[in-house]
Amino acid sequence: MTNLKYVYEALKRASSYLEENGREEGAARILLQHELGLSYSGLIAAMRDEISEEQFKEFWVKVEQHATGIPVQHLTGSEEFYGRNFLVSRDVLIPRPETEELIEETLQLINRYMAKKKLAIADIGTGSGIIAITLKCELPEAQVTATDISQPALEMAARNAKRLDAEIDFRLGDLAEPIEDEKWDVIISNPPYIGYSEAAGLSDSVREFEPHHALFADKEGLALYEKMAMQFPKLLNNPGIIGFEIGYQQGPAVEKMLKDAFPTAIVYSKKDINKNDRMVFAIIE
Repeated sequence: MTNLKYVYEALKRASSYLEENGREEGAARILLQHELGLSYSGLIAAMRDEISEEQFKEFWVKVEQHATGIPVQHLTGSEEFYGRNFLVSRDVLIPRPETEELIEETLQLINRYMAKKKLAIADIGTGSGIIAITLKCELPEAQVTATDISQPALEMAARNAKRLDAEIDFRLGDLAEPIEDEKWDVIISNPPYIGYSEAAGLSDSVREFEPHHALFADKEGLALYEKMAMQFPKLLNNPGIIGFEIGYQQGPAVEKMLKDAFPTAIVYSKKDINKNDRMVFAIIE
């Protein structure tokens, strides 16, 4: 530390260290912003400012932890999603950009098919609450309910809802069971969809540090879609919308499940920004 005085020097050293250890060097910036309490623009403006020895020590501890595989989001305790900051922990899946695309398409479908209706929306397997809370923030008049099988996940989701002033009805239980006595206009879900055989191919940051109950499912990742497709016909209003996030090879199988459950529905897959199948939607008319 004796030769290190400025913010830009700390960032350069950490970026090089992470790259040497096979990690994304951009994580250094995020960790330094977190340590200094700065936005991205604030960090850029502070590059020639001095960094204290104590600040650097705290920052470097996190850099070394990330080098071992601990996700940046677990070290900062948060992640951005759809323009909002969400708390995360090892109890919940870290939000992914692809799920923002699930939200975007769902909002477009709502605007097209249900623009003037006060909606009842259900988010199945809510995790940190990103889908339910985002939809409530974007559609303040909607009634939004969210389920999860994990009590710690629901507690994290409730903390996020309180921070973002979103009124959500959180319910503990397996998939749609907690909502099965009601009718819904929109049901959306990003369930566990990775097959257990795929575990070895995941990065160690995902495999070792994110909750397996939020990642993996039986039947090569398709088991929960199959169960929900059987649950949903008695739950959807007409018109109704279903939106699933999926694994990139699961589109045809999940489409078939929804077509079998809703023979007259419009069912289609949609690609994400990386041109991979990432969503399946059903429009019940």
